Amino acid sequence: MPGKDEQKNKSQLFLKEGSMKNTFEHTAIDEIINEFGRDPSWVMAILQGIQEKYRYLPKEFFPYISKRLRVSEASIYSVATFYENFSLEAKGKYIIKVCDGTACHVRRSIPILERLRTDLNLSEKEKTTKDLNFTVETVSCLGACGLAPVVTVNDTLYKHVKVEDVKGILANLKEVSNGNN
Repeated sequence: MPGKDEQKNKSQLFLKEGSMKNTFEHTAIDEIINEFGRDPSWVMAILQGIQEKYRYLPKEFFPYISKRLRVSEASIYSVATFYENFSLEAKGKYIIKVCDGTACHVRRSIPILERLRTDLNLSEKEKTTKDLNFTVETVSCLGACGLAPVVTVNDTLYKHVKVEDVKGILANLKEVSNGNN
């Protein structure tokens, strides 16, 4: 059993199953808040900083943020749920977005999406792999209609993607991921 000091210094937020612990280390959140200050007008920037660090906004953080900024949890929650860029669900290291706008759809983006889900053992409801490496989402438009169908992985755009390309894209990401562990 870890000693008191070891427990106090925990920085790991996830159990192996990916579930949230009841307690968390406040240091990282305090650093983000201190970067912007405790003025409630910085709520959005603070939430962006937290999401950048954790890849989503754990709801378990909201009471602490509320107390530190002296704003209601409801206010924080409303900002976090209003903006589409914020996520209250854990996301993978690699966020794969499949465009399903008109140009991509007619050029067969759905079979690409289905292959990604199949290869990663995901479904329409389960969007993130259990190991938190991959999240697969659809988006209405990525603004690259002339390159359709398109897929993005984090900030990388893949153009004229075919179903056969999925295996190679995933293999490259897994190779990079394994090299960084």
